[in-house]
Amino acid sequence: MARKTHHVVPDSNRGGWNIKRGGASRASKHFDTKADAEKAARKISRNQRTELVIHGKDGKIQRSDSHGGDPYPPKG
Repeated sequence: MARKTHHVVPDSNRGGWNIKRGGASRASKHFDTKADAEKAARKISRNQRTELVIHGKDGKIQRSDSHGGDPYPPKG
């Protein structure tokens, strides 16, 4: 089973930052600042129990957070 994800990615066309569902071509939301995009994405990710992936301006992954549905949860 593929892990469901949400991504915070830079918007190269309009500037600012987008939230995208993993595999989607269009953004679900757009924000002027990365901080605002991360805050909204974290709320969505927690609600939908997905992996949140934060990208940098260069598009490379900076960090990720799991908000449920982890197929390999830590023991204990």
